[in-house]
This record gives sequence, C-alpha cells and structure tokens, in this order.
Amino acid sequence: MNADAPSFLARAREALDSLHPAERRLGEFVCDFPGELAAYSASELATLAQVSNATVSRFVKRLGYENYEEARRHARAETQTGSRLFLSKAADSAGIQSLQAHVAQSMENIEGTFLAITDGQINSAVDAILTARKTWVLGFRSSHAFADYLRWQMTQVIENIVSLPGGGETLGEYLISVTPDDVFIVFGLRRRIAKMDAILAMIEKSGAKLLYITDEGVSPRSTATWHLRCQTLAPGPLFNHVAVMALCHLLVTRAIEKSSTAGRKRLRGIEAVGDLLEEL
Repeated sequence: MNADAPSFLARAREALDSLHPAERRLGEFVCDFPGELAAYSASELATLAQVSNATVSRFVKRLGYENYEEARRHARAETQTGSRLFLSKAADSAGIQSLQAHVAQSMENIEGTFLAITDGQINSAVDAILTARKTWVLGFRSSHAFADYLRWQMTQVIENIVSLPGGGETLGEYLISVTPDDVFIVFGLRRRIAKMDAILAMIEKSGAKLLYITDEGVSPRSTATWHLRCQTLAPGPLFNHVAVMALCHLLVTRAIEKSSTAGRKRLRGIEAVGDLLEEL
C-alpha cells in the first residue's frame, strides 16, 4: 500500500454519499467501528453489519481495494495511529458501562503505571527540573491540557517554566532557545501529531534533558532521559487519563517537597501577593 494513499477511513467517508443503500449501511458501520473490519473476516463483518457477503465485496472494491484482505490489511495498519475508533466495538455500543467498570479500570491504570516507574526516576527528573535554567512543557491535542496543568502547578515552586504551544504560535521561536541546561517535558499521548519524532529529535539534539510522558502504546524511547508510560485503557470509547493526572500530581508534589526552604519561601510569597491583591 502506497504510504501516501488515503487512509481506509478517509476512503470510506468519502464514498458514503455515492453508495447504494446496503453498501451505505455497511459503510456507516465500518466508519463507526473500523476495528471490526480489522479484526474479522468478510463473512463475520457481513453478519455484524447485517448485509450480504456480496455487499462486502462490492464495498471494498468501490473503495479502491482489490479484495477484502487488502482492505483489512490497510485497516489493521491504521489501528497503529491510536484512534479510539479502532478500539470501539459494535457490541459495546448497545449498553452503558457501569460506574464500577470505570472505577476499576482507573485503579488498574494507576497501579499498572506506577509499578513501572521508580522513585529514582521521579527524583532525578524533579532534581533536574528544580536546577534547570528553564523548563519547557510541550503538548498537542489532548496532551496540551496536561502540559498547561503541569506548568500551572509547577509555577508554585519554579519560576522559569513555560508551556507550548500558545494560541496561534509555532515552535520555531521557542526551540531555537533551548540549551543543554534546560529540561524539556513532552506529553505524547494518543493521538500524536505526525511530526512528533522530528520534534523530539530536535529537543534531544539541543542537549536538554527530555522527560517524555506517553501512553502505553509508545515503544520505550531509549534516547530520552526519562520515558514514563501511563496506562490509558478504558471500558468506553475514550482513553482514560487518570494515571496521567496522577503522574502530574506526583511530579509537582515531589518538586514541592524537594524544593525545601526556597520552595516554601516562594509559596509564601505567592500567598502574600494573592492576599494583597485580594485575588482569592
């Protein structure tokens, strides 16, 4: 399959309006649950979508594939992008996951995440942040919220910290300023942008220490100073980020603890200014 060819989902969405009724029903089904095509045979998919085997064959040919197996290989490759669409199952859409299921999965994610992280990793990362010339925090898409949150919390104990990118900004103005005396924290949660590897390589080339925080779907990055992977499994159609937030909380709490007198002095100063301005 040509790397520049449209994705399976892009082909299916584009073809929907031109399909015959049975094919359209199948098209809508695979657009909602593309993982079903990646996982099942043509006959199994036909049964799930309540269409004939012939409809499945006509459908994949209309999308430009030679046969069903070619379409399935393309859909399987697309599962590696991390889209939650490929993790959703038609059987799950008929019911509502219980509160207990969500809580249990959150607890499992937290436990699984922190079993793979050591105190030594946390301590060395926090020590580097506290002594860095400047700390940069980067995140795109869902990761951007965590980057902003970590920066906001860390501001309580360190002055020179900034989250990227800001509204309407690009990275060039910032990456040019990164030095070996800096720490760069990158959140790379699914789905990652296409240029993430190039950005990471540029950060590493600068000599800055890299703290890379991702989900479990990213292979360990040996070139990062620290790579902490969070479990994000969920019973529903969205990734569960409870463990990511717990990791942010741990990093900030450890930074406050290790900042000692200087950190407490800054915290007192922040409170004093807040009282003076009657902000809270």
